[in-house]
Amino acid sequence: MKKKFGPAFRGLADGWKDAGIRTQMILGALAVCAGIILKLDSAEWIAVIICISLVIGMEMINTAVERTCDLITEEYDERIRLIKDLSAGAVLAVSLGALISAAVILFRHLGGLIR
Repeated sequence: MKKKFGPAFRGLADGWKDAGIRTQMILGALAVCAGIILKLDSAEWIAVIICISLVIGMEMINTAVERTCDLITEEYDERIRLIKDLSAGAVLAVSLGALISAAVILFRHLGGLIR
């Protein structure tokens, strides 16, 4: 079991050392705290957990792509720029989806307070 999951847990620990990934992990933890305070129902928790997982996972993939590209060349290359931009765009797309999901959940819980 350790041989199968060891590298994955090491990857999470290594991700914590990267500022961008660490930021997403902290934001995810804050989202969990907000969910506890708002007393989310099961469906909302599922949505929150999926969004957090997707954003952190995409940020980790983006970081891996960027570092791989930097191994190939650190000089400017239009092809490398495109690869890095597409990878960053994937993170943005997932993050926007997570933000919209959060807004829907928050509106449901706070909507009655805003009138």
